[in-house]
Amino acid sequence: MKDVGSVVIPIAVILILGGAITGSFVAYFRFERHRTETLARELERFRSIAQESVQQQKETQTRLAELSERVAAVEGLLRDIG
Repeated sequence: MKDVGSVVIPIAVILILGGAITGSFVAYFRFERHRTETLARELERFRSIAQESVQQQKETQTRLAELSERVAAVEGLLRDIG
């Protein structure tokens, strides 16, 4: 009969290696999920900032158009006077 250690030790080594590999896979995919969630949050934040920027740009453009009309009116007055 064979020694019990010659059977148990290889099985224990295989189980330990299998557990280590499984643990590595679990950790890797958790990291990837976390990374994906973080990227999604950052992308949403970027979109929000971009939308705010577009809105502010439209407001600035409207204000600039109003100021251009006022400047044109003042120039017209100056031409009439001068």
